[in-house]
Amino acid sequence: MDRTELADFLRRCRARLTPADVGLPAGARRRTPGLRREEVAQLAGMSTDHYTRLEQARGARPSRQMLAAVARALRLSRDERDHLFHLAGEEPPRHRPATEHVRPGLLLILDRLTDIPAQVVSDRGDVLAQNAMARALHGDAAALPEEQRNVVWRYFTDPAARELFPAEDRDRAARAAVADLRATLARRPEDARLAGLVRRLRARSAEFAALWDTHAVAVRRSDVKRFLHPVVGLLELDCEVLLSPEHDQRLIVHTARPGSAARERLELLRVVGVQELSGRGR
Repeated sequence: MDRTELADFLRRCRARLTPADVGLPAGARRRTPGLRREEVAQLAGMSTDHYTRLEQARGARPSRQMLAAVARALRLSRDERDHLFHLAGEEPPRHRPATEHVRPGLLLILDRLTDIPAQVVSDRGDVLAQNAMARALHGDAAALPEEQRNVVWRYFTDPAARELFPAEDRDRAARAAVADLRATLARRPEDARLAGLVRRLRARSAEFAALWDTHAVAVRRSDVKRFLHPVVGLLELDCEVLLSPEHDQRLIVHTARPGSAARERLELLRVVGVQELSGRGR
């Protein structure tokens, strides 16, 4: 717990508010801007003395319930609330559900990436958006039933999905997918849809169930991946994973190194286009 930084943060947040901002009467003229300490304490449902000690960098470590109440009283944004929890040495609340809304700016980036495969995937593994090159490499996810748009589900339930990977790489890919999914569930244990996906996978795939029981945890990051494409052949690509600020969506981009055989094959894939690859997916 960083008492000094916590005290300074609370003082600054209190100073920027007026009584009108929180539904209180203005009352008598104020000598300093912002709410009074007793007003913040009143809004948070705590004693003025207790709140004062927080602003004076002394006293006991606040409970999670108290931090949440202070965050509401000071009208903190979600990022500010998380910062408040971190300063107090606590993990922020994790009740926010994952979003499937892809920001327009991110979709614009996908449209402008015309020569490399790029797609937006949720941390559950749902493909949310693809550019033309990603559809040519992985197949058109939008053409699949909703459940089949999840890359983890398809990998463990559809043998055809594994054909995109060389046989010697498939075990590694399976372990990475399970470890990443477990890390996501640890971050968001109340996500009913995510928990349901895990239950269905455990029931459907003995391989998934065995890997899940190893309790391996690893967030998906940049890597080198190989794809065995049915038209252009083997592609060894650098995989970059760019996280959204909330970490519930990833922009996944695959690139080939200059002068490599994969670079030439990726260019051929761009020429071939998605029209010859309809019906495939991952």
